[in-house]
Amino acid sequence: MTKWEYKIVDSKDVSGGGIFKGKDRADLETYLIGLGKDGWEIINLDFLELENRSEFLGVAKRVVTA
Repeated sequence: MTKWEYKIVDSKDVSGGGIFKGKDRADLETYLIGLGKDGWEIINLDFLELENRSEFLGVAKRVVTA
């Protein structure tokens, strides 16, 4: 039986931006690519882009390897 672990992914975990400024799209993509390289698969992602402000919140999973 495959065992999974789950992770909440949040654009707030990406450096840059500020309270009233969204994250840079390239920084968000770099963050998500890094998750993929670590074996995480995004299974749900709500993405909001409004007036040059980008944010997301979602869930990722990967196989437990221990």
